[in-house]
Amino acid sequence: MPFIRRTWTAIEADEWTKEDWIAIILSPLSYVLLTLGVALSLLLLWYGYVMLIVGIILTAVLHWVIDPKLKAISAEYEKKQQDYLYELEEKVRWKHFTREEE
Repeated sequence: MPFIRRTWTAIEADEWTKEDWIAIILSPLSYVLLTLGVALSLLLLWYGYVMLIVGIILTAVLHWVIDPKLKAISAEYEKKQQDYLYELEEKVRWKHFTREEE
């Protein structure tokens, strides 16, 4: 079993896991490093460039960790939304209509 899980169902993704805690830690850390890195890089300070590079790397890691969970939840939400709109359309028209195949 890998340390960072990459495949999720919508129900599993809705639960709190270690990936969420990693995202909670990396998110503000990467934001601060990016902000300070840009500001200090504009002042041409060498440690500003280092902070900026570390901030970019942490942002990429954050995206790699949390994106599969967000995509799983989003796909489930889009499916529920599509079903709701289909039912609403039936109620508004007061009749059944054929659903287009996707």
